[in-house]
Amino acid sequence: MAEIVASTLVGKEPPIKRAKVEENGSNCEESIHAFIKNFAGFETTRILSESSQRKTICIEGSFEGNTSPAIVILEKKPFSGQNLKNILNIESILSKDFINDIYGNYECFPKLEYNGIKTTIIHPATEKHIKKFESQPIHLVEETPELYESITYPHLQTEQFDLTWVHNILEHKSEVDRIVFEDSDPTNGFILLPDLKWDGKQIENLYLVGIVNKKGIKSLRDLTGEHLNLLKNLMEKGCNAIEEKYKLPRSKLRVYLHYQPSFYHLHVHFTNLKYDAPGIYSEKSHLLTAVINNIELMPEYFQRVTLPFVLKETDKLFLKYEEKALLSVVLLAPALLVVILLPPALSVANSGCATPITTTGGTTLIISTTSIAAPSTAATPAPITLKI
Repeated sequence: MAEIVASTLVGKEPPIKRAKVEENGSNCEESIHAFIKNFAGFETTRILSESSQRKTICIEGSFEGNTSPAIVILEKKPFSGQNLKNILNIESILSKDFINDIYGNYECFPKLEYNGIKTTIIHPATEKHIKKFESQPIHLVEETPELYESITYPHLQTEQFDLTWVHNILEHKSEVDRIVFEDSDPTNGFILLPDLKWDGKQIENLYLVGIVNKKGIKSLRDLTGEHLNLLKNLMEKGCNAIEEKYKLPRSKLRVYLHYQPSFYHLHVHFTNLKYDAPGIYSEKSHLLTAVINNIELMPEYFQRVTLPFVLKETDKLFLKYEEKALLSVVLLAPALLVVILLPPALSVANSGCATPITTTGGTTLIISTTSIAAPSTAATPAPITLKI
């Protein structure tokens, strides 16, 4: 088994990540990445999403002379103790906002090289990319094995991102200089490299991804007892490589898988435990150690368990669940949505403040509230009674 540990420096800036285009491969001849040096000629179409907490903004737009849409993601970088001496010095300019007693508010303007904004450009971007980054109402789906087989899996056969960029990494056709660690074993091996969300510099928001060599493993649903050696290898060698290169021990790492994943080739996320990375919450993230333990208890665990995941309303998979009458949305209070999975045989008897729902077996679920629409001035949510 051949193993490679890259010797690149922590501070090396990775290149802009490739656009993942699902139609007919990467379409590189239309991309602006070969010549772009600034944003001259860029025209903003709209803001897709923004987060004051994560200090990010995602913009849809286009470049002059190119009709293909582009997505630009701007992110303020976290502070690093190692760089403080480059900010708190005579070259940083302070602009006074106000002073009150012992308190003073200022805006600080460090030197240009210490005031960068992490920038990701996806071009040409497809409609699927745009929907992925667009802010939309979201819903929680509880996917049973039966629902996976009848709805989710058939959807994945026709609707997913092209994996050319993944194969390019595994076949050493691109991003070779970014590889942090490689185990070339075809069955249990993987490549570890920085994720799109990390600039490769500051350990505070360390984020790497381990992409397995073996093709055909799409997600958690495919994992069985035969994959235990692969998963344990990812955990052991991935954590060891990160500790060796970045001096961050396993106890300070969050190692997990997403469901649903952003692309359907098995990969594992490695992040700094202190970093609140996107997708770390319970409805999406599954710790690798828990995945291993569950499979050791029951080899077919992920073929038998109900798995939750979140969908946007514009997602085609959400629409397929809705078309099958498997989602019912009830508004309880401002910004609070409850999604109930309904068997196909279920019918709604009537509407109003008390709504009985009767199945073919005679079971009745009554949802009653003082108001179907949550009152805008109410101090507390309207009471909900469930009677079966």
